[in-house]
Amino acid sequence: MAHLFLFGCFLLLGVVSSLAARVGYRGRVGDRSVGYEVPAKVTSDPALRERANSLVAFWCTGAAMLGFAPLVPLGSVILSDGGKAVSTWGLVAFAAYGLVVATVGAYPFEKIKQLGSTTER
Repeated sequence: MAHLFLFGCFLLLGVVSSLAARVGYRGRVGDRSVGYEVPAKVTSDPALRERANSLVAFWCTGAAMLGFAPLVPLGSVILSDGGKAVSTWGLVAFAAYGLVVATVGAYPFEKIKQLGSTTER
């Protein structure tokens, strides 16, 4: 049952990261209607806005790829109809890996906050 939960979590991580990357590729990171909190300095400066969009596009694409990767082994466990199982250490490894994926996805948003607060780039 834990493997179904993990499959759902990694699927959700991948989809959310893909949607965030899509916003970055479309150049709408600074758009308030999308829902991202971006400092006013970043939205007013075209160079900072472009940097913010490229940060979100790059890092969220990476997080999406990392999020979708565990779906293959977890899917094989699910499709085996009980023939395979995930050990306790495997669950711990998947949890640590999920933390890494979430950190990679959150990095550009923390970096954007720093872009807005610094005077020199």
